[in-house]
Amino acid sequence: MPLPLPARSCKLIKEMRPADIAAAVAADPRLILPVGTCEQHGPHLPLGCDTIIVEQLADDLSAEFGVLRAPTLEFGVNTATARRYAGNASLRRKTLHRALNDLIDSWEASGIREFILLTAHEHDGHIDALATVVTSGARVRVVDLFDVDLTDLLEDQSDPIHGGEVDTSLMLYLAPDLVRLDLALDYTMATRDQQRYRKGWLKIPELSPGSVGRPSLASPEKGHALYQRIHSQVRERVLLASADS
Repeated sequence: MPLPLPARSCKLIKEMRPADIAAAVAADPRLILPVGTCEQHGPHLPLGCDTIIVEQLADDLSAEFGVLRAPTLEFGVNTATARRYAGNASLRRKTLHRALNDLIDSWEASGIREFILLTAHEHDGHIDALATVVTSGARVRVVDLFDVDLTDLLEDQSDPIHGGEVDTSLMLYLAPDLVRLDLALDYTMATRDQQRYRKGWLKIPELSPGSVGRPSLASPEKGHALYQRIHSQVRERVLLASADS
């Protein structure tokens, strides 16, 4: 059975009034901005897989630390595929970069002094768009959830995290009703191809189900352990560290 998620009450700015936001900024001038994607992760997972994972973490951290949480930017730079998948929608790297610059410029003018960009999409073009954001003086921290070392929690040590053991386990824990594990198909790549794929040099092959990895190894219990590891590491290395600096 899926393990229950803790109750949360985050500071989501789209649900707050200007005076309340100003008071929150005066108390803690940080803003968490989740950046998702809209792309296939195999026939068994929804297109918003990355977004759902990163939103959960953003909500939990906002609730615990009282840090403001921005509305999610639901589109990112997708991994290239050799064939089309219904519903996929991608931004160019420059488009995502410019959108982030515009948004962050507006929020910085209202008093935000540190931006925590959370994403769960280990793709070089996507991360580069986040990492090159320019501010007038505010700090920008880019946090890819999958930079956290998860290898000791996995059976497939080569999982490239695109609809495989990691994504599927996290979704079985966070949103089990959206997972069709009976449709999951394993698809593996050679190590060299995995490296090229991560850098955007290799499209997801046409014969792939749209995912890469072994979702057959996934479980909600494993998803709980993975989420706890990610939450703990980001909490300590980002939220607590920036609060002390």
